[in-house]
Amino acid sequence: MVIDTEFPGGNLIVEKIEGNTAYVKQDIRDTEGHWFYWSFRVTGAEGRTVRFEFTNGRVVGVHGPAVSADEGRTWRWLGAEWARSASFSYRFGPDESRVRFAVGIPYQASDLAAYLQSHAGNAALRKETFCHTRKGREVEMLRAGRLDGKAAARIFFTVRHHCCESTPNFMLEGILNSVLADDALGAWFRERVEFCAVPLLDKDGVEEGDQGKNRKPYDHNRDYDGEPIYPEVRAVKETLRRWSAEKALLTFDLHGPYLFGRGHECFYFVLPKDARHAAEIRGFAARLERETAGGPVPYSCEDDLPWGKDWNTSDGPPRSCSAWARTLPGVKLAVSTEFPYADARGTAITAETTRDFGRRFAKALKRQLEEEVL
Repeated sequence: MVIDTEFPGGNLIVEKIEGNTAYVKQDIRDTEGHWFYWSFRVTGAEGRTVRFEFTNGRVVGVHGPAVSADEGRTWRWLGAEWARSASFSYRFGPDESRVRFAVGIPYQASDLAAYLQSHAGNAALRKETFCHTRKGREVEMLRAGRLDGKAAARIFFTVRHHCCESTPNFMLEGILNSVLADDALGAWFRERVEFCAVPLLDKDGVEEGDQGKNRKPYDHNRDYDGEPIYPEVRAVKETLRRWSAEKALLTFDLHGPYLFGRGHECFYFVLPKDARHAAEIRGFAARLERETAGGPVPYSCEDDLPWGKDWNTSDGPPRSCSAWARTLPGVKLAVSTEFPYADARGTAITAETTRDFGRRFAKALKRQLEEEVL
């Protein structure tokens, strides 16, 4: 049996293997303190039952680990038997020569490439180079909707300020699918709105399997005060400064919360201290609550995190992306969201249900634009 991380997003330290038990831990790398991201592959374990013991905390999520037997193309949850634990066991089938395990459902550059290929030839979707990372990787920006410069409003999304937070990428796909769809909703957006998105903002971290959260000396989402040290953040600031002076602008920074626990097993908005902006976000949240009613991923406004509660207490430097964006003239809405890793109010998260949530999010955006912006 071989355990390795030699693939995009891989992260694990193998301490020792004794019989059918592997003692492992997540590779913290340059993260300050503890975090929980891990992703690894096992080969040559056909027919064996192997136990994986994590030695650095409870880092198995609400529905156990995510499992893929086809090199990361599809994923399933192993099961709640291993929920919120520091270990799990897996029985390898006789034909399962290569199996991947991850703390959540991954989303890599290959997934983005596959998404773009699925919409190849669609004139309402373009890929551009947003910037390059410190290691030379291209950071993509996607533009969708009305792209002739005559849109009445522009909506800007960032994902993966913290590179381990992959689930919101599927939400973004659902939003963009709504813009590109051959239906009334898609036509409405393509007539009036330009969507722009940076799906893999910390692309170095995404591909190398970093934690990203609390990266030393500070992570990408704490780099918005003063001159950025990350070229990706510099590009966001330059872009939004320019766009905020041109037309109505809404910005959404999509994140994932902690792995499990009270307040983390749900979707929620992070509300700012500023009363006006908080009221605008609550208005959009109420529209989203109506749109998601009866959907596969539940959302309730009561799950939103008010300023001054739990970790949401900072109103000064170092600013986050959304906090900085709220200082720009012309910004109608600037908000951070948190989409859970595995479970929303008792419902297991999958790529398909998260895309559905993204479509409902897009419907709420249409109502927000109609009633508050356009």
